[in-house]
Amino acid sequence: MSAGEERYRDALEAAAGHARQWLESQGTRRIGPQATAAELAADFGGPLPEQGIPAAEVVDYLAAKAEPGLMAMPSGRFFGWVIGGTLPAALAADWLVSAWDQNAGLRFATPATAAIEEAAGKWILELLGLPEESDVGFATGATMANFTGLAAARWRLMADAGWDLDGDGLAGAPRIRCFVGQERHDTIDLGLRYLGLGRPTVVPSDRQGRIIPAELDCALDLALSAGEGGPVPALVCLQAGNLHSGAFDPFAEAIAVAKAHGAWVHVDGAFGLWAAAVPELSALTAGLRLADSWGTDAHKTLNVPYDCGIAIVRDARALRSAMGLHTSYLIQAADGAGDPFESVPELSRRARGVPVWAALKSLGRDGVAGQVRTLVLRAAQLAEQLAALEGVEVLNDVDYTQVSLAFGDDAVTRAVTERIISDGRVWMSGSRWQDRDILRISVSNWSTDDADVRVAVDAVRDALAAVRG
Repeated sequence: MSAGEERYRDALEAAAGHARQWLESQGTRRIGPQATAAELAADFGGPLPEQGIPAAEVVDYLAAKAEPGLMAMPSGRFFGWVIGGTLPAALAADWLVSAWDQNAGLRFATPATAAIEEAAGKWILELLGLPEESDVGFATGATMANFTGLAAARWRLMADAGWDLDGDGLAGAPRIRCFVGQERHDTIDLGLRYLGLGRPTVVPSDRQGRIIPAELDCALDLALSAGEGGPVPALVCLQAGNLHSGAFDPFAEAIAVAKAHGAWVHVDGAFGLWAAAVPELSALTAGLRLADSWGTDAHKTLNVPYDCGIAIVRDARALRSAMGLHTSYLIQAADGAGDPFESVPELSRRARGVPVWAALKSLGRDGVAGQVRTLVLRAAQLAEQLAALEGVEVLNDVDYTQVSLAFGDDAVTRAVTERIISDGRVWMSGSRWQDRDILRISVSNWSTDDADVRVAVDAVRDALAAVRG
């Protein structure tokens, strides 16, 4: 064994041991971190050492010193934001991706990862019932997946308006009018800002955060009737899974309205798109496939490691025109199938679609449906058991994986939230929704079970009692 091979072995064995210890601690450890970034700065900062130390020692030091500052996000008792755990097959595949060290942008250079990602993309379309001609790209997360879909929309709308976006840019271009629901996620606005499309027109939503199709129709009529000399390019953004309520926009009605006005429709399905894999949730996603592009994040509901957004665009030419480039030093595959880098905003990237393939391969169609179904079941259990506690109000219709709670006035709700976080048995994040401070529960981890639900209910009950007492 060479010296280099031995260093790899020692470092990887150390990392594997620490990883197992970390994962095995999730059932009992405190959820929140026990040290702040400022407190940890001395262990990781200071002057750069003059001399290095062996790789295995670096790993041991890193694991030991980081441990107090880690949050138990992989735990079944973590209900903060919308953050899933990681399936065993996906985690192991992600380790292989790092070891393989493939730059997954070129099909010719890295045929194995290209073939794996292409297979994963086809499986996703099949699983979610999306148009089979759609192109699929693996971006960094939901923000960039949505950005990618919106970029394809911008290219197509400009091309249809007779504007050469690539040659002439946005200066003097026809304005694309963008329409969003009142309760869209703020990253949609961020993507529009990245693309130079400006602030969108905000369309009213109902009490659960669903866009109101009649209001969308009125907004489109009002904005587009002002156009002169032909149709005004329009982009409508819908939502699968409201951050607070879990609600889904009424896709069939809203998309029909948008299409009647010639608009491109993009769906932000960061965590909700996966509901399309569950037959009994079909009422939530009816009409979803009629959109033009979709964005999601596989680290949420599917439970693969971070850095795995998925952009899906029906118009493959628009996507590859918006994202792609051609240069002499990039060797393209002879089959003319196109390269992975043409469907995401990156040239160099890790093979982030491989853990998605591993997750889908390990679960199968029934397993994915069962995983989503179980998340929905756990959310319903939490809502039912918490609603039975005196002083607890469930504010949303719990149709998917989100539960929003209030405990009387805002001051009590904030106090209960702070008490739950400091207690450490579970993690639930505070937010503000419908002009009220709330405690928001997101069920996103495949490992959350009945015992975790019981612990969560006990933690809320005890926090409320402590605040009252």
